[in-house]
Parts: sequence; C-alpha cells; structure tokens
Amino acid sequence: MTEPTSRPLPAEVPQKALDTTATSPWPVRLLAEKIKVYIDRMPPVWVEGQVVQFNQRPGSGMQWLTLRDTEADASLPVTIFSRVLLTLAQPPAEGDHVVVHAKPVFWTKRGTLQMQANEIKAVGVGELLARIEALKKVLAAEGLFDVSRKRKLPFLPAVVGLVCGRESKAEHDVVVNARARWPQVRFEIREVAVQGVNAVREVSNAIAELDRDPQVDVIVVARGGGSVEDLLPFSNESLVRAVAQARTPLVSAIGHETDAPLLDLVADYRASTPTDAAKRIVPDVSEERLRLTQARSRMRGAIAAMLEREQRGLDGVRSRPVLATPKTMLESREHDVRQVIRHGRHALDALLLRAGGEIGRLAAQVRTLSPASTLERGYAVVQRADGHVVRRPDDVAVGAGLRVRLAEGALDAQVTATNA
Repeated sequence: MTEPTSRPLPAEVPQKALDTTATSPWPVRLLAEKIKVYIDRMPPVWVEGQVVQFNQRPGSGMQWLTLRDTEADASLPVTIFSRVLLTLAQPPAEGDHVVVHAKPVFWTKRGTLQMQANEIKAVGVGELLARIEALKKVLAAEGLFDVSRKRKLPFLPAVVGLVCGRESKAEHDVVVNARARWPQVRFEIREVAVQGVNAVREVSNAIAELDRDPQVDVIVVARGGGSVEDLLPFSNESLVRAVAQARTPLVSAIGHETDAPLLDLVADYRASTPTDAAKRIVPDVSEERLRLTQARSRMRGAIAAMLEREQRGLDGVRSRPVLATPKTMLESREHDVRQVIRHGRHALDALLLRAGGEIGRLAAQVRTLSPASTLERGYAVVQRADGHVVRRPDDVAVGAGLRVRLAEGALDAQVTATNA
C-alpha cells in the first residue's frame, strides 16, 4: 500500500532534529516521513502474543487482528493477507496464542504503527506445556516449591481472603460451603480477571492487598476448570513469585483434580476444587461439637474411673486391722516396750552384780599388793630427806636425817652408826 506524495518542503526547514527550534519547527509530514523511513529499515520479526480481537471479513483480501502480550498491558494491531489464513487448518480465534512473522509499517497519514504479517502459526498446547515444565524446573531449583517453605493453615480463621472471578461459581462454592461449615467466618472478596491478559496483574495485586491486611488469616485463590490456555495465568512466573513472597498462608483452588498449574506447587495447600478449599480452610461446626461432646464423655468416664479406683484403694486401707482398731497396734507396742524395759532392768542388775564382785576382787588384790598392808603388819619404810627409800646401809651416812613411815604416821630419826 502507498500513501499520497506530500508537498515539497520549504528550503529553510532544518535538516536535523537537533536543529529545530520553536521558530523553525518541522512540519508534521516531515516527522512522519522520517519515522516511516526509520521503521522501513527494520527487518521482519517473529512476534508471539494472544489474539484478543479478530473479526474475519469474508471476501476481503486483508484481515485485521490485535495481538496482546500475555503478561503486560501492551498490544499491537496486525494486518495479514486472507490468502495466508487460508493455509491454516482453521483461522485463529480470540484467546489463541500465536506467533506471526511480520514487519513494522508506519502510516504517515494516520500516524499509526501496525505489523504487516506474512505468516502465522498457532502455539500448540504441547509447546505451552513444555514452557511451563521448563519454568517449573527453574523455580524448583530456586526452592520455591520446597515443603519447608509451606506455612500451616490456621485452625479457625476469623477472616478469609478470597480471590476469584466476577460472580463466578468458584466464589459461590467457597463461600457457601465454608459458611455451611462455620457460619461465623467472614470473607474479604476480591473479584478479578482469572483468565486473559489482565489476569496475572489483577490476581497478583489482589493477593498483595489481602496479604497486607492484618485481619486476613488465610487467602484462597479460586477459579473453575478450563483449558490449558485459560489456566496459563496461574503458571505465570511473576504470579508464582508474588505468591511465594506472601506472608499469609495461601490455598490454591484452581481448576479440577487433573489441572496442575504452578500456583498449586507454590501454594501452602493445594485444594482439588473450590469446594475442597472451603472444607479445608474452616472446620465443620457440627463435627467440632460432636468431638467436644465425645471429649467431655471420655473425660467424665476417666474421672469416674479414677474416683472409683481411688475409693476402692481407700476402702482397702480402711479395712485393715490397724486402721479398723488402732488401739490394737498401740497395745501390742506397749507390751513390747514393757518387755524391753523389764529385760533391760534384769540385764542391768546382773551387770551391776558382776561388776560389784569384780570390784571387790580387784580391791582385795590391790590391798594385798599395797605397801600400806605391809606396814600394818609392823613393817616401816625408811626414807632419806630427799625421799629416796633406804635399802642398804651404804645409802646413808652417819648423822644423816631419816624419815620412818609407819602404818599410822611417821618418825624422824638420825643415823648414829652403819653396819655394813
């Protein structure tokens, strides 16, 4: 396609953009032409995106569609010849992931940029699953799926944060079943897009908002089943990392039992369905009441059995003779004490008698061996003045004083002569 040739430019127009001024500007047609020249030098490129708008025009040689990035709010218009679409088994539909080989084209008259495609290919489910599996290995190597990172869900949350689609069946299943089990539970619900290009951003923002709320005890991310393409946002790397950074325990209830987005692996608990999530986040009040009744019954039975056992023991102790007639024990002990006293007295008397006889015998021996006994028979002990006993005449000298000890009293004497 060509556009009408523009009028010649005045000679005084600057040649370079840096030379333009407020008094010497470029005309719009000149800037548009330079942009076109720059873009025309760009080579064709393969671009991947999701078809978000495609209205097929039968009989037209050119078709228009819009490709949007699956992770960011960015889109590009694409034109493609109808004959290219005829080579496909089926034309692309809104929501399909495709890659196109296209060249950028800038239309100077409208000042718009679009991609002119000459080839288009659908991204198959197998390729999408392969990408998810590769991302899964990378995140697992970082430890995002480790069991040690998973937090324990609260037994009885006061407030449950729920991220779900707008007026979705998943929201109904979680809320109705949870309140049927525990009517007092409260919900903070964030209705967001759960598929499409805005799903990753809106779900991530909702999780972050609920995670910042100190009243929210647990977060549930729920949606119903769907195709692999529909569930792609829940295998998105940025969403998985956002969940890993959350401090509030999170339950994943995405799809059905056979669905396995990466969100299930990073969540603290994976519920097979939204209904299963409701059963997991709150206890059943009727079951808890039954358990309390059973616990009280078991405690009563245990206490009654213990009291009965202790009563039997007490009755057994009280039935013993020593407690039935306590005086019997005292009387027997009194008799024993008297016997011991009597035996002690007899033993002491015998001991004293033997000791008295022994003392008399020893006294007689002492008296027999005592010098006083010898003196009583008429003998005397002669001692010098220094107290030395005189045994021979040589022990004293003539004129020395002597002391003669008698049985009763003593005499002083003087040596007049010695006879050797």
